[in-house]
Amino acid sequence: MPRKKTLAALICGLTAMIGITPTRAQDTTANSGHRTIQTRPTLNFYGVTGLIDMPTAESQPDGQFSATVSSFGGISRGTLTFQAFPRISGSFRYSRIDDWNASGFNVFYDRSFDVNFRLLDEGRYLPSLLVGLQDFAGTGISAAEYVVATKHVLPRVKVTAGLGWGRLGSKGSFGSSPFGERSGGSRGLGGKFEYDEWFRGPMAAFGGIEWQPTDKLGLKAELSSDAYDTERGGGRRAGQGEIFDRKTSWNFGAEYQAGENIRLGAYYLYGSEIGLTLQFSADPGKRPDSTPQAGPGPLPVKVRPDRAADPDAWSQEWTDQPDAATILRGNVAKALATQGMTLRGMSISATRVRIHLGNTRYDAEAQAVGRAARVLTRTLPASVELFEIVPMVNGMPLSVVTLRRADIEALEHAPGNDAALQARADIGDAGSLAAPDMAAPAETRRLSWNFGPYLRQSFFDPDKPLRLETGLRLSGQYDLSPGLILSGSIAHPLAGNLDNSRRLSNSLLPRVRTDQVLYDREGEPSIEELTAAYYTRPGDALYGRMTVGYLERMYGGISGEVLWKPVTSPLALGVEVNYVKQRDFDQLFGFRTYDVVTGHASAYYDFGRGYIGQVDAGRYLARDYGTTLTLSREFANGWKFSAFATFTDVSSEEFGEGSFDKGIRIEIPVSWITGRDSRNEFGTTLRPVLRDGGARLHVQGRLYDTVRDYDKHGLNSQWGRVWR
Repeated sequence: MPRKKTLAALICGLTAMIGITPTRAQDTTANSGHRTIQTRPTLNFYGVTGLIDMPTAESQPDGQFSATVSSFGGISRGTLTFQAFPRISGSFRYSRIDDWNASGFNVFYDRSFDVNFRLLDEGRYLPSLLVGLQDFAGTGISAAEYVVATKHVLPRVKVTAGLGWGRLGSKGSFGSSPFGERSGGSRGLGGKFEYDEWFRGPMAAFGGIEWQPTDKLGLKAELSSDAYDTERGGGRRAGQGEIFDRKTSWNFGAEYQAGENIRLGAYYLYGSEIGLTLQFSADPGKRPDSTPQAGPGPLPVKVRPDRAADPDAWSQEWTDQPDAATILRGNVAKALATQGMTLRGMSISATRVRIHLGNTRYDAEAQAVGRAARVLTRTLPASVELFEIVPMVNGMPLSVVTLRRADIEALEHAPGNDAALQARADIGDAGSLAAPDMAAPAETRRLSWNFGPYLRQSFFDPDKPLRLETGLRLSGQYDLSPGLILSGSIAHPLAGNLDNSRRLSNSLLPRVRTDQVLYDREGEPSIEELTAAYYTRPGDALYGRMTVGYLERMYGGISGEVLWKPVTSPLALGVEVNYVKQRDFDQLFGFRTYDVVTGHASAYYDFGRGYIGQVDAGRYLARDYGTTLTLSREFANGWKFSAFATFTDVSSEEFGEGSFDKGIRIEIPVSWITGRDSRNEFGTTLRPVLRDGGARLHVQGRLYDTVRDYDKHGLNSQWGRVWR
């Protein structure tokens, strides 16, 4: 059947069946008779919500994180996708084309970003509608734009039809965009937003159908509008023909849900190729079913006797005992230690206690506060009614959480006890509460250290896209006095290929980051960090930090920072100034000649629901001036996704490949994986390319990340774990 008639039939079929059933495409379930059928949208070969090679108009559940690996016809793609908002998702993709021989590479690698926005939800009669940009800031090899609609016609059957431009308008085009022509071709260094290319040039229709015959099995068929002209003709070595033979526009596939988070797919594509996908998809806010909860449970609340029945238990005569406060401090310190926390200081009166709390175990700060409150009910006389819990980080008192003991006793087993206690708690600024009567007990631990393996990685080297190094690291921290901290780490590599790279810098700027490969080659062992840091609270809502020493693997010097962050405000403002010098490649005690004064003025805003915005403006390591924009989404259990972009006075030609610095960062709490309480996390930053423009100094213990978890917004976001 001619292509236009085929697609017309597809669209007519969709229109005719629009009113058959009142299901909704964005619902995670569809009702069929007496059963509930899971209908979470599936992913395509590009790693976005879709059919096989084409997109659909659906969105993943809000906050969903997906990783997809796909391969067919000598083309492989690896994609990370995050549903950042209920209607908006973003993707980062790394593609490989074997034996393409383009731009001097036998194997060609390409990086690209996608974004899509769901305009309409599926209703009783209307389909969902989505608009998307594919490879909107890359080299243009995969660049496309599309508008697509999807409708459930039966609880287990959905149909999709759409219009595409760019790649998705390259096969079966039936006209040109009303917005003008498209220049096409490669975008040179990549990284630029080619607004004047979007939704221009030839357009073509695509579509398909998806049927889920069982809860685990899915079947797909689609009509593709991607001609694959670039890959099929793009510099393939003479005499070897095309990368694959595109005989038809039809694709067919089957997928199997192998587990809660794993989906496998096999496909017959373009009449000539077999394709495979492996999809991992998880809700960061939900712990995997296979991960058991581990670790000791909380201590039960000790309820005081009835005052009328036992008035002696409520007597305040204990305050007349000279060593009562000392004894109680020791008891509280020992009980807190059993819960993995430390007592940094304590003052007590007949009716009120204030403790300074060190939390080294719980990634949910509200959980630490709740467990500390339980300890106080078990260790203090009945007359002590008000608990003031002051979290301490790096010697700084951050906030004051005030709880009434009677509320803790009454609500421990009450329905909705977390919300009820939250309504009665008061959270205020600790200011400079380190008064003389807050002397810490002798049990306070001053030295902490760790010895174990480390893993370091490098991404997207065209010669070897993934390089790894593993070895042993000794790290430690010693608290000389409240707020004055010595810390350091020494590492020795044992195995890996991180030091095998031969891609030396070709940067036109000072090589503040692109000489990283030279640091990877040396340093056996290396001093990763060796610093003295002083933290202080100069006043209400004010925090200060001064750090001196070997600040990171490439730089040493001095870094100073001041932060204004009211406990009850979503806004924070900060200023940081650094003078640093580049370290020798062996990362021991020597320095190179390059030095720079760098620093930024920063604004942070907590939008609520886990969204945090950050703007940094100032001078970067290569002496360029500009601004970095960062948007993060953080979940109550510690998962965090961030996207950033930096724009400076360096031109795209001076910057080099990528045109400007940008990337994403993913942080995963260890507790989410192991089920054990821990404040440790795995984190990695993915940049399409590491260049020198927009490069910023790495400093441990920056103030905003240090203090924000214990402000009112941070505590409230995790208050649901206060009783755990």
